[in-house]
Amino acid sequence: MSLIARLFRAPEAKASRVASLIALDPGRPRWSPRDYAALAREGYAANPVVHRCVRLIAEAAASVTWRIYVDGREAPDHALAQLLQRPNPRQSGQGFREALHAFQFVAGNAFIEAVAAMSAVRELHLLRPDRVKVVPGPDGWPQAFDYTVAGTTVRLSQGDGAIPPVLHLALFHPLDDHYGLSPSEAAAKAIDLHNAAAGWNKALLDNAARPSGALVCSGGATLSESQFERLKVELESGFSGAANAGRPLLLEGGLAWQPLSLSPKDMDFMEAKNAAARDIALAFGVPPMLLGIPGDNTYSNFAEANRAFWRQSVVPLVTRTADALAAWLSPGFADAPRITVDLDEVPALAEDREALWRRVGTASFLTDDEKREALGWEPRG
Repeated sequence: MSLIARLFRAPEAKASRVASLIALDPGRPRWSPRDYAALAREGYAANPVVHRCVRLIAEAAASVTWRIYVDGREAPDHALAQLLQRPNPRQSGQGFREALHAFQFVAGNAFIEAVAAMSAVRELHLLRPDRVKVVPGPDGWPQAFDYTVAGTTVRLSQGDGAIPPVLHLALFHPLDDHYGLSPSEAAAKAIDLHNAAAGWNKALLDNAARPSGALVCSGGATLSESQFERLKVELESGFSGAANAGRPLLLEGGLAWQPLSLSPKDMDFMEAKNAAARDIALAFGVPPMLLGIPGDNTYSNFAEANRAFWRQSVVPLVTRTADALAAWLSPGFADAPRITVDLDEVPALAEDREALWRRVGTASFLTDDEKREALGWEPRG
C-alpha cells in the first residue's frame, strides 16, 4: 500500500462482530423488563428477610477501607482518594457505597454519574435505577443513558472523553445484554410465600389466634335469609378481631358453636415459612444463621458462618466494585491511580490474616521485601 493510501485510509477500530445484532433499533432507550417498584416494595420494604439481607451486605461492603496507590505507594492525599471519601455534598464515602450496593441487590443495577469541572471529576452521584434507561448504539452497546423524572428526560451521552459520564454496575444476567439480575427476582417465589405466611399469621391473630368454627343448628332448625345476614354481621362486628378475643358468644334458636382445630399437616406452614426464608438468604448469599432463621445447622458456629459470608459474598463484591471504579476514573488522572481494598482491617477475616502471616513469616526462602509484597505492603525501600 502506498504512503498516500495509508495516510487517507479509514482508521481501524476494534469491535465485536456480533455486537451489532444486540441493538435492532439503536438510538432508542431499552426499558428494563422488570418492575423495580415491585421488587423494592414487596421485597426490601415489606419482607424482613430481604431487608436484613440487603442491609447486611451493603453495610458490610461499605465498611471496607479503600486505599489509593500510585506507582506502588499509597497516596492518601490523592484527588481520587478525596473524591471517594466525599463523593458529593450530601453523602460520605461509606454512605455512598452503602446506597450503591443496596441498589445493586434490590434492582440488580446501579448507576453512578460523574460531574466534571475544568476537565476533572469533582462529584459522584447515584442515579435511581428505575429512572435510568439504557440507549444502545449502532454497535449494540450502550451509547447513552436516559434519566427520566416527572415526565422530563435528560440524555447522558457516553461521549468520547477520557471518563464516560455514567458507570453502570450490573449483577450478572444470563438472558439480558444490558440489565442485571436482582437476587430479589431470583427469590421472588420465596418472598411471596414468606409474605403470604406472615399475612396468614396476622389474620389468625385477628381472629383470636385460633381457627374459625362452625355454627350448627340443632333439631333440624334452619335460618331465614334475613336471620343469616343479621347473624353474619353480628359475628363480624362483635366477635372477630384482636380486640374481641375471648369474648363470649351468646347463641339462641338452637344454634351451637363447634370449633375447628388445625391438624399437624395444616400447621406445616411454619416450616414452609422458614424454608422460604432460607431460600431468600441463599439467593442473597447470606448464611441463614446470621439472620436467626431456626433449623439451619450448616455451620458449626456463628463465627464460621460470618467468615463464610465475608469470603463468599462481601469480598468479591467489594473487589469487583473497586476494580470497576478504578477502570472508570483512573483515565482522568495523569498518574493512573489504583484503588486497593484493604481487608486487613476486617475483624471477621482476622483468623485468615493471621494464618497468612504465619505461612509467610516462616517462609525462609523469601526475603523481607518479598514477604511484604506477598502481604500487599510496600518494600522498606
